[in-house]
Amino acid sequence: MLRCMLMSKIHLAKVTEANLEYEGSITIDEVILKKAGILPYEQVMISNLNNGERFETYVIPGRKNSGMICLNGPTARKGAVGDRVIIFCYGYFEDKDIRKFKPRIVILDSENRAVRGVRWPSLFRQPKAVFK
Repeated sequence: MLRCMLMSKIHLAKVTEANLEYEGSITIDEVILKKAGILPYEQVMISNLNNGERFETYVIPGRKNSGMICLNGPTARKGAVGDRVIIFCYGYFEDKDIRKFKPRIVILDSENRAVRGVRWPSLFRQPKAVFK
């Protein structure tokens, strides 16, 4: 049996742009994506802390070190510039692999710079910082 588990999370990202005329997706600074282990065009779920919206889309890499978090196309209606969002990426795992997997959590500051990374050591144990 496969279980859907959290693979990575970008915590407290600030929306920097909302582009209604784009075809769709979310653009995220490539450096942030790499730290989170999220690939271009991978599906993500976004939860908006300001308005409670929760929606799914796919990722487009943005310019490195830009801090860009841009809601594109219809997702631009789900948030506004300045909103804080949490971006989740899930994956499917066999039961035998779940206890070995370590999700990545990237925590951003108010300028969308990664200030801390956490890699959960395994299920039911406390997280460990991977960068500061």
